[in-house]
Amino acid sequence: MADSDDSRLTDRLSAWRKTSPTLPELEAPARRRLPYFAYDFLQGGTGAETCRARNIAAFGDITVAPRYGVDVARVDTSIELFGKRHAAPLAIGAIGMDGMIWPGATAALARTAQAHGIAHSTSTMATADLETVARIAPDAFWFQLYGMPGGDHRTTFDLVRRAQDAGAHALIVTLDIPRPAKRNRDLKNGLSIPFRIRPRMMAAALARPHWLAAIQREGMPRFANMAAYCGPDPSREDLAAFVQRERAGAFSWELVARVREQGSGPLLVKGILHPADAERAVALGADGIIVSNHGGRQFDAAPAPIDVLPAIREVVGDRARVLVDSGVMYGVDILKALACGADAVLAGRAFMLGLAALGPLGGHHVASILIEEFSLALAQSGHLTAEDAKSATIRHPKAWSAAEFTERGKAHHDTGYAP
Repeated sequence: MADSDDSRLTDRLSAWRKTSPTLPELEAPARRRLPYFAYDFLQGGTGAETCRARNIAAFGDITVAPRYGVDVARVDTSIELFGKRHAAPLAIGAIGMDGMIWPGATAALARTAQAHGIAHSTSTMATADLETVARIAPDAFWFQLYGMPGGDHRTTFDLVRRAQDAGAHALIVTLDIPRPAKRNRDLKNGLSIPFRIRPRMMAAALARPHWLAAIQREGMPRFANMAAYCGPDPSREDLAAFVQRERAGAFSWELVARVREQGSGPLLVKGILHPADAERAVALGADGIIVSNHGGRQFDAAPAPIDVLPAIREVVGDRARVLVDSGVMYGVDILKALACGADAVLAGRAFMLGLAALGPLGGHHVASILIEEFSLALAQSGHLTAEDAKSATIRHPKAWSAAEFTERGKAHHDTGYAP
């Protein structure tokens, strides 16, 4: 950023800290600024949305016993992940079709990550192509891959190649979308692929001038990464038709193995909620796993990832990095995640909430608040570094034990996991 831009951002961050000192306080302005269908897409889950609520409540159930008498005048929030030093154990999680929530979101959050020294996971279904994201955030770029089964995964493996050529620091394969979920808010609101503003939506959009101005500036959201496969100058409809035709079926373990064989560099497997699946991912050569239930957007009966994290870490040990997402809204949640066995967290919805409430610079507010709160949580709990936080003394009443998975899973898949 230029000096004048830096000064303007500093002034805005100072003002936003007074009006929205915590991230949940962004929800009201986000609702005021977004049309109802975009707000529901951001905040909604699947089914009765009990999983979405459980994710947030699960962090609140964990308590940390602080250690006093420690000089915490200086704490270090930084960590090393996959060969790079980051300012905090925090990454921006991928959200598909993020441009419908806030137009230009993919590029805006890439700039946020680069500026704050944190990683940024970009979705296959993002609204800016991965090469653009890599140019914006060369130090932060991770790519989250969805399976595209057509032509024996021709597109899937070309996306792997493109991500590697663009310099992705990590490739994430997505297990936790075996089939499209039933998201009741989106069904009621008539959301479709490609995204079309219907008459009722138009009335709502006209009442939200900030969002409408962003749409006019950035254009209607489109699956930018698919443009390479749809001929010259494809329309939004062409891209959407390609996605609907090509994206079907789950990302199988066989495909994970094929991606591992073709890809170089760190490979993460996302959507792990069972120690057996964690074991299989590591056995196939994964460098990391992401304990995730897709933010409560896929399976309403799924456990909160933070509650199964300790059992998964117990199985994985130090053979791979373990990250967790779903429900992170406070900096102290990062401390709790590290104490439960994570190396880092991802937050997607929180960053999108920042854009929705505050516009294209809102991601900077979210990053600064989470890192500031994490630094404070380290100090208040008597820990000097992010690594030290892993030894924090906690009470985690709803944590699943490794034994529970085997006792409750008498009839389960042959995963190769032998507890």
